[in-house]
Amino acid sequence: MATSDTPDQLRYTSEHEWVDAGGDWKIGITAYAQDSLGDIVFVQLPEVGATVEAGDPIGEIESTKSVSELYAPVSGTVAARNDALEEQPELVNSDPYGQGWILQITPSDPGAADNLLDAAAYQALIAG
Repeated sequence: MATSDTPDQLRYTSEHEWVDAGGDWKIGITAYAQDSLGDIVFVQLPEVGATVEAGDPIGEIESTKSVSELYAPVSGTVAARNDALEEQPELVNSDPYGQGWILQITPSDPGAADNLLDAAAYQALIAG
């Protein structure tokens, strides 16, 4: 069973990203990831229309503690990016599953979500 910090309806990666696999797939980082990173001060995102491959770096998140790469959870095309993060990167901290979303990707394989972790498996991963 997932906690409120790991919504059941989402899928997850071992790199601490979440995917809302409906229509164009919305992607962000998990509450666990944003908490580990600390205060987010900058987010670098790929351009709309860019083709991405699952597992490849697609951007960076800079916090007061470190710089971390963002990885594509699935292969596809960037359909949208959250440009609000340019002016308000702290949205990733304050609302990681809502206004702090990062990208939308149109997946090249709609079944790719089956390869991602469900909420219970992600909870087990972060529990160690």
